[in-house]
Amino acid sequence: MGWMKDETGLDKNPANFVPLTPLSHLQRAVQVFPDHLAVSYGAHRATYAQYYERCTRLASGLAKLGIASGDVVATLLPNVPAQAEAHFGVPACGAVLNTINTRLDVGTVSYIFDHGEAKAVLVDPQFRELVEAAIAAMEGPAPILIEVADDQAGWTASGNHMTYDALLKSGDVDFEWILPQDEWESLALNYTSGTTGRPKGVVYHHRGAYLMTMGTVISWRMVLHPVYLTIVPLFHCNGWNHTWLMPLVGGTLVCCRDISAQNIYNAIADEKVSHFGGAPIVLNMLVNATDEDRRDFSHTVEVFTAGAPPAPATLSKIEALGFNVTHVYGLTETYGHVTECYWKAAEWDGLDDAGIAKQKSRQGVSMPMMEPTVVRDSDHNVLPMDAQTQGEIALRGNCVMKGYLKNPDATAEAFKGGYFNSGDLAVQHPDTYIQIADRAKDIIISGGENISSVEVEGVLMGHPDVLLAAVVAKPDDKWGEVPCAFVELKPGTSADEASIIAFSRETLAGFKAPKKVIFQELPKTSTGKIQKFELRKLAAAL
Repeated sequence: MGWMKDETGLDKNPANFVPLTPLSHLQRAVQVFPDHLAVSYGAHRATYAQYYERCTRLASGLAKLGIASGDVVATLLPNVPAQAEAHFGVPACGAVLNTINTRLDVGTVSYIFDHGEAKAVLVDPQFRELVEAAIAAMEGPAPILIEVADDQAGWTASGNHMTYDALLKSGDVDFEWILPQDEWESLALNYTSGTTGRPKGVVYHHRGAYLMTMGTVISWRMVLHPVYLTIVPLFHCNGWNHTWLMPLVGGTLVCCRDISAQNIYNAIADEKVSHFGGAPIVLNMLVNATDEDRRDFSHTVEVFTAGAPPAPATLSKIEALGFNVTHVYGLTETYGHVTECYWKAAEWDGLDDAGIAKQKSRQGVSMPMMEPTVVRDSDHNVLPMDAQTQGEIALRGNCVMKGYLKNPDATAEAFKGGYFNSGDLAVQHPDTYIQIADRAKDIIISGGENISSVEVEGVLMGHPDVLLAAVVAKPDDKWGEVPCAFVELKPGTSADEASIIAFSRETLAGFKAPKKVIFQELPKTSTGKIQKFELRKLAAAL
């Protein structure tokens, strides 16, 4: 070992070791880019100096409400400035940020409040009734409800709860941020339904989020002052960590509450948006926009897309419009995207449209903050990179969750064999690029959101006329995939498609409800197991 045998005096100290945290990006940005536009949302235009002050007042205001280190602060907000501010202000008071999917039903939101032990919740008036009902259904202590009005979108506060503006006014501009003493400290809590009816709480640490921001800058080829449009919901993997990323490069975060082709084109033309992320349905939306909704622009817009591979026709059309698409892959458990289809220009630039689409449909290779991605069999043996042998995608690196909150068994199962086991089946090409071959465990990915077929089936089985129900993914031009239900009715009953769908919507969020119901005898194995692969074939042919 040479001199490394004696490292006397070479210890960690405050001068040479500081815990990594994405909060440091904004603390630096307020010094380096104080007058640069940080957040834009209609009439709301905040410089980095103003952004930092608002985040600081939020942290101070929460602390004055009794929010202490380790407490959870939840949000049910669209992509508005307060949601971005919460990404810094909540952890700056030592708390853990829990951004909740606004499309969930009352029962699920109530469960998340209880399970995560939320002490406060920031809510947009559009979702106030949902939150009030969820709080009423809780078993544990109710969180403090704080309304975040959005007057320019027509959503005003009810007057029955504390307002976000009042909370900020109560905060001290000189409040000293509470930074992590250990980069392993919890930063955020995100819930993913996975393949069970009850969602699992995925816990992020400061180190992972910091390194995610660093790796993304490299993979997205970012230079100083990008302009990023928030199409990915900030409640989904914390918007792929892009809100934490922007201050690192002095970028501008353009908030988009309502995702439409017109709003996207307007933001690109008027705000000079240079980057955005989104599911393939966003690409379809832009390709199929009317002439009235389109706007001309002269720069190339860099796009990260994740989910089902974009259709070749969509890729060729979207790139002709001025967008450069990079396919990425990840999960809630990995802070968002952790692999990228890095474009090998020397080898692939000469391909025709079909060839380009074929290459871009791959999930690719690990991003810089991750270890190499592998595909393994059920015994956790790494499989050959032959583009044919299927196995499970296994991931390792600093951008993997701490684990599932209060669920050590699920955590241990996810980490078997020294990797995070994704649950997605893929092949690995000789050039090391992975390509998803199938969705394991029957997850349906609709508009970038995971839907548990087990959860939907459980609801359908509660219908008085239903004998058996199985739910699979049906391809959809807009959403990528939607739930399709195959139902066997009890003898002598006569439920129809409309009544089945209406029944499911009484319990499920709208996006989880089946979009198509087929009545037939379900194919089964000799042991009575429903053969879902046969149903997938039928659904694909509809």
